[in-house]
Order: sequence, then structure tokens, then C-alpha cells
Amino acid sequence: MVKKSDFLQEKVKPIDFDHISTVKDLMDAYKDSSVQRRALATCAMAYENALKDESRPTIILGLAGPLIAAGLRKVIADMVKFGIVDAIVTIGAIPYQDFYQAQGYSHYKCSPRIDDLKLRDYFLDRIYDTIVDENKFRETDEQIGNIAGELEPRGYSSREFMEILGDHTNGDEGSILYNCRKYGVPMFLPALNDSSIGIGLTGLYYKARKAKRPFMSIDPIRDNWELTQLKINSDKTGVIYIGGGVPKNYIQQTEVICETLGYDKGGHHYAIQITMDTPQWGGLSGCTFEEAQSWGKINRDAKKSVAYVEASIGLSLMVGYILQSGTWKGRKRLKYQWDEDMLESVKQVPLGIKK
Repeated sequence: MVKKSDFLQEKVKPIDFDHISTVKDLMDAYKDSSVQRRALATCAMAYENALKDESRPTIILGLAGPLIAAGLRKVIADMVKFGIVDAIVTIGAIPYQDFYQAQGYSHYKCSPRIDDLKLRDYFLDRIYDTIVDENKFRETDEQIGNIAGELEPRGYSSREFMEILGDHTNGDEGSILYNCRKYGVPMFLPALNDSSIGIGLTGLYYKARKAKRPFMSIDPIRDNWELTQLKINSDKTGVIYIGGGVPKNYIQQTEVICETLGYDKGGHHYAIQITMDTPQWGGLSGCTFEEAQSWGKINRDAKKSVAYVEASIGLSLMVGYILQSGTWKGRKRLKYQWDEDMLESVKQVPLGIKK
């Protein structure tokens, strides 16, 4: 029989800054607090458990939102560098703005109440409280089109094309594309057209059609197949969703594709989301992991946690906790061997980095 005292076991503890000096200290304190602080700490602990799992789950990161404008470029690059993520699915704006910065261009601070019509006069674009130079964007668009124009005229997966862009990041150690290329972490852009990368490739399309010459193209179904092979070749998978949208749904549906192809992998075994979208509107971004279990996308016994926190705050705190805790040390990196659209092998190799 359940007694009243059974509910009164763990006390909520106040945040005490006399004992907090690092991000890890803060997140440890969050574990004994409440509301979204504890939810975020629970996400961090689920992430930690996935990284410590001896079966070596493949960690797939889904990214949406203005994360580069928010200053998270190096945070995400460090996730790749320190081997705490094995594959990325993202919106086009994130690698595009990463590539833009790798060319030496910047984001600038502004007020969200600035005169937008005046910005338009100067060809400046606003991302809430951040400004980018439209002229530099157009130069970057053209550069991407020119890079693509030098390629063999055939279908490419977005993973292949991101690797190629990674070769044009000028050795920028703070670049996500550079680190993905350096460490062999595949990056998929299922909505690539809906970004400035798509604008650059449309410029190539226009020029090539006008000149009546063949040109490269992005094959989105090849993306499906390549990401599905990562799932097929994993005993377990963990998913981390920052925001929601297309990346979340794309990673989720990989499980369904596996089933339809005869590879029932039992759903993702770890599931973490940092979002501000809520489930009552019925959209995928706010969809709970319990709802996803009805589709077989999340394992019945999955360790899962959601924090309703703005992404630029939540991701940086969670990653700071993981890096400062040293959880990444000793974890092997996955090395993928691709033969065109076929994943020939997956090997575990030493991380090859110290901190």
C-alpha cells in the first residue's frame, strides 16, 4: 500500500551560487530544483546515459532554429569535435550561415525594434536581434553555386554536398562543416531547397539551363536511403532534437522506413528534446515521445526527456555540462565508409583528441 511518506522522499533544494562555479556545477544543482531547470538537467542526464551506454548507440542530432545567429556555431562544432554526436540532420540555414562565417563574414548585434525599412535601404537582413549583410549573403550564394558547378553532373545526396562544402571552409576550426568533414560526421539537409544553399543551387540551375549544359542535382530520396542505413547498421540509436520541424520528423521517420524495408530496429532507445513547441496544437515539433511510441519511432523502454526551454539557452547549458563532465572521454568515434550511396562499413576508432 502506498503511504503519504512515499511521496515525500526527495526535497527540492535551492540554487546556491556559493557552491557553483562551472556550467557542470549549475546543471548538477538543477537536478535538485524544479520546473524546466530540472527538466533540462534530466535531458543532460539522459544524454550522459546514452554516451556511457556500453553498446555504443549512434547519436543523431536534429537541429532547427536560428542557432548560428544565436552564437552556437562553436558549441555545435565542439559536439562533432569531441565525438558526442555521430550524425546531424538540420535545416539549410545552419550549415549555410556556418559556411558564410567560414568565408570571414559575420553576424552583428542589433535591437529587435530597429527600423527594418532602413535596414532594407542598406541591404541588411535581420534575424530577430542579429543582422547579416545581404551583399555578403549573395556572394556566398554565388560561391556555393560555383562550387556545385565544378562537380560531375549527377545526383548527389545532401550528405555528399555538405562534405564538399566542408572542403571550402578555409580550415576554420570553429566551423561545423569543417569539423564534420574532418571527423567524418555525416550531415543531412532534407529541406535544403528552403535555404540560401537552395538559392545558390538555383542560380547554378538557371545558368546551366541557359547554357544548355548538364549540372549536378540534389537527390532527396538518396538522403532517405543513406540515413536509413545508419539506423540499420546501429544496434541502438539516440536522438537529440533541438527545436523540431523537418529535422525531427525526418529522423523519426527513418525508423518507419527501416520497418518497411524489413529491418525492425525497435525504435530509438534514447530521446531528448529541447523545444518551446507544445503538443496540444498537433504538430510534429511539439509531439511528445509518448505519441511517437504509437508509431514505433521511439523504443518502448527508451530513456527520454523533454525540456521546454529556448534552444540557444538549453543547448549551450546541456553541451557545457557534457563537455565539463568528461563523459566524452574514452568514447570511440564512428568511421563511416561510403561507396556512392551505399554504407559499406561502420568502424569504431579512437576519438583522436584531448582536452
